[in-house]
This record gives sequence, C-alpha cells and structure tokens, in this order.
Amino acid sequence: MIYDERPWLKSYDSGVEPEIEVPDRSLVELFDEVVKKFPDTAALHFFGVSMTYRELMSKADSFANALIAHGCKPGDVVGINLPNIPQYLIAQVGVLKAGCAASGVSPLLTPRELSYQLSDCKARALVTLDAIFEKRFQGIASDLPELKLVIATGILDFLPWIKRTLGTLLKKAPRGKVTPLEGKSVLTFMEALSRYPDNPPQFRARPEDHCLIQYTGGTTGTPKGTILTHRNMVANITQVVEWTKPEIGNEILLSGFPLFHLAGLALALTGLSLGGTEVLIPNPRDTGHVIKEMERYRPTILVNVPSFYMLLLDEPQFHKLDHSRVSFCLSGASPFPAESIKELEGVVGQGKVLEVYGMTETSPIVTMNPRGGRRKIGSVGLPVSGTRVRLVDLESGSTQVPLGQEGEIIVSGPQVMKGYLNKPEETAVALRSHDGGIWLHTGDIGRMDEDGFFYVVDRAKDMLNVSGFKVFSREVEEKLYEHPGIEFCAIIGIPNPKRPGSELVKLVVQTAAQYADKDKEQLREELLAFARENFAPYKVPKVIEFVESMPLTPVGKVDKKVLRKA
Repeated sequence: MIYDERPWLKSYDSGVEPEIEVPDRSLVELFDEVVKKFPDTAALHFFGVSMTYRELMSKADSFANALIAHGCKPGDVVGINLPNIPQYLIAQVGVLKAGCAASGVSPLLTPRELSYQLSDCKARALVTLDAIFEKRFQGIASDLPELKLVIATGILDFLPWIKRTLGTLLKKAPRGKVTPLEGKSVLTFMEALSRYPDNPPQFRARPEDHCLIQYTGGTTGTPKGTILTHRNMVANITQVVEWTKPEIGNEILLSGFPLFHLAGLALALTGLSLGGTEVLIPNPRDTGHVIKEMERYRPTILVNVPSFYMLLLDEPQFHKLDHSRVSFCLSGASPFPAESIKELEGVVGQGKVLEVYGMTETSPIVTMNPRGGRRKIGSVGLPVSGTRVRLVDLESGSTQVPLGQEGEIIVSGPQVMKGYLNKPEETAVALRSHDGGIWLHTGDIGRMDEDGFFYVVDRAKDMLNVSGFKVFSREVEEKLYEHPGIEFCAIIGIPNPKRPGSELVKLVVQTAAQYADKDKEQLREELLAFARENFAPYKVPKVIEFVESMPLTPVGKVDKKVLRKA
C-alpha cells in the first residue's frame, strides 16, 4: 500500500536521514555528557535568576540522594506537582538519577483527581507546592498509604529574598503551611538540597527502564498512566534533533506548555540534552511577563499551542520585539487557523511556523513540517525519521485507506510507548500487531496528500454523525476561524431529538473583541450565512451559543469535555 512506500521521504529536507540509530543510552547519560561539555552554560532562566548546568546537576544529585535516603528504590514513581519553576527541572533530573520514574501531576487537579493519580501509579514520593500541600493534599494524605515522602516548596524559593518577600506581599505567590503527616516524612525542598550530598548516585539507569509515567486520556476512557522508557525519550530527542538540526550549546527555548504535560517536559529534556537554555514560564496567560522574558533573553525556539500564539498576537508589544534570533516556532496540540499562522509569520518571519503532530503515547512527536524545505499550512507535516504511519479504516482498524481518504492514524516507531500502567485491556486496544510490528492506534483521523504530508481531520471521539454523514469538527472549525467575528470556536454534537442516534451540529463561539458590542442575533445570522456559503447543509450549525470565554485545558486547547457537559 501507498503508506508502506513512504511517499513522504521525497519531501524531506536535504540532509535528514530516513532512519535513525537510537543511542543505547539513558537520559541521565545524555545529561552527564552535557554537563561535561557546558558546565557554565545557563540551563535555565527564571524571573531574572539563572542556573548553570553544573549547579542544576549538583542540586539534582542532592535531590536524588534525598529520595534514596527516604527509601525510594529504582522503579519507584515520584509525583511532581509543580508549575514551570526551577524545582521542577531539579526534581525531574534528580528522580531519574535515583533510578525512579517521574509522573507529572497538574497543579490544577482537585483533591479527588490528585488522589486518583497518586494511587494509580503507587507514588512513593511527591513534590508539591506548599500552597497545594495545605489546601488540597493534607486532606487526602491518609488515603495514600504507599506515599512515604512529601517534599514541599514555594514558587519563589530560588529568587532573591527581596523578590520572594515582594511576591508574597503582592499575593502573586501565596505560601502554604507545611505540617507533619502521620506515617510520612515531610521535608521542604531546600532542606532536601542542603541535608544530602551532591555526589552522583551509584545507580545507573538503563535504556529499557521506565523514566516517565505520564497521565493522559489516551485513545479511550479515563486518565491512564503512559509508560515511557529512557529509550523512548532518547529516540524522540534523536528524531527531533535529526529533523531540526539545532545548534548544540546555543539554543534558548521558551514554551508556554506546562512541564507536567509531555510536550513541555519533552522540550525541556531535549534542551537539557543539547546544552540549551530553558526560559521557564510559570503562567503562560501572563502575556506581559512572557513578552518581557522574550525581550530579555531573545529565545531561538518557541513551542506553544495555537491559542498561546494568538494571545501574543493580541499584544502590541509582541509585534515590536526583535524576533530575528527565532529560528522556528513549533505549534501543536490543536488546530492553528491558517490566517493566524500568516499573521504570526508576519511578525516572527516567513516560514518559521512548524506545525507538528504527536501525543503522550509517542514521546510525543510523530510528524513535523520540514524546517528548511517546503511546508504546508494546515498540515502537521511528515513522519519524522524512523517513523511509520498508516491510515486505516475505522471499522476494522487494519485495512489501509486509499490516498486522500480519511482514516485512523496508526504509528510505529521507537518513540511509541511501552503501554498503559496496570491496564492491559486498554493497552491491547491501543497497541496492536500488524504485519509483524507493533502499531499505536491513535484515535485520531487524518488524511495524506500525494507529497506525503499528513492532515489531522479530527479526533474519532469528536467526529459527529449527522443523519449518517460524518462531520469532522476540525474541518468546520478551521473554516469558521476565517470569520472576523470569531476569537475562539468549537463544534460539538448534541442529540437530535427527531432522529435517535443522530446528532445536530452545535457551534460555541467566543466573540472577537471588535465584535463585542455587536448584536448577537445579527452576528448569529452572519455566521449562519457564512456557514451556508462554505459547507454542505448537514455541516451547517443548527445551534449557536455565545460564551464570554472559551473553557481551555491547562495546555490551552479548547476543552470540549466541558462544553459537552454544559
């Protein structure tokens, strides 16, 4: 079939190899090499404070020794419940140096959700904010008998005293009270670093060892722990480096993705393996702060969701920055309207926006637009080196669909996860054998053009069934974004009371600022006229709802789960 002939290879940049050799190393070994080469290079910047690789690795060694002293053994899981602050990277590297696996835990989780994740992965230790400790963790601590160590920290702990004091007074970083817990050891982060030696632990992680247990909705059901090995992560880093050809030791990376999300963490781990510098952004919605950091550090690589770039484009100061050092801007996780891409490239430079496709189960990158050659707006690009992609029919999950037709995206490559933690049935649904190889069934629907470029049409669960016709929400949304009255929009299906088993198309709109005072009924008629002009009748929204603000996930994607519940 056409996909096995890999038509995308003809569209590769010159010098990008179709296959890669994955180094037989762990992430820790990559970090050890970097600190030898770039000991005095800044590993991170945070609110004007910098930390070199020598300092970061020394602190990570102390953190690792603190874990070991409190009974954490190779293979144990450590939850990291922090925003993008220096403590996250110290803890992440320290966890790996101790031979443990890290599980990123969103600081936005409710106590119930926090308890679920920590119980499900049988976390031995947790690193959390002191404010979360007091407000959300204390009440569930007794429900977690396997959790033996809690390390609490404050957002501003690594800042100078005056900045910490000012931040507390202005309530920008409120502190929480940390108290003893029965049956658990409780430390502050600074105590963990000061009490334990900074000599590297003797344990050496192997490529096949688990390094991350990242939670995701996955292809089906409730949140599941995705098992990623050191080899998975090293493979994807190698693929991205082969594809983008970064300048070793000189890249400055800035991302609004949270570190507890694999996209943000993978970027950080890639930066740490290259001797790059990460500009940590604890609150991506504070665009004023983000722009100041861009002006101060002049990043070379930006990685964000489309909504984040669109928020920056709304800021006049962003347009005034010198973006000449930006080599490329990666965008993923949700559709990026074509007009917004053109607007962003009008600011940062033509050809600099690279749309990508990936997921937690693939460490995360699967496809990417070429950095140097032809890229196609609206496409998520080509399979990266060493990656196989097929499109199969939704019914059997095995028959490949013809060129240009929609099908489920399935992926095979060294970056594909080991499986879901303690969930063999879900793993069997996601990972299936085809032609002697293991393929991940993504649950995403896509198509491929004659040049091998892939387009994500929809999530299978977001596809609507309107009187037997398939409506791909992404296709409809991307066209609607061309209407000037829309700031954010989403298409969801609602039951059709006249046709059981069929749906009606519902459009949810956050109005653009210039349309804020316009009569909503008039705008509704405009949108309906626009839809009728551009879509087949079954794709035209039957219900239009206006909202003050669109619900977004922590990563910045439109949260359709919330919209469906409304």
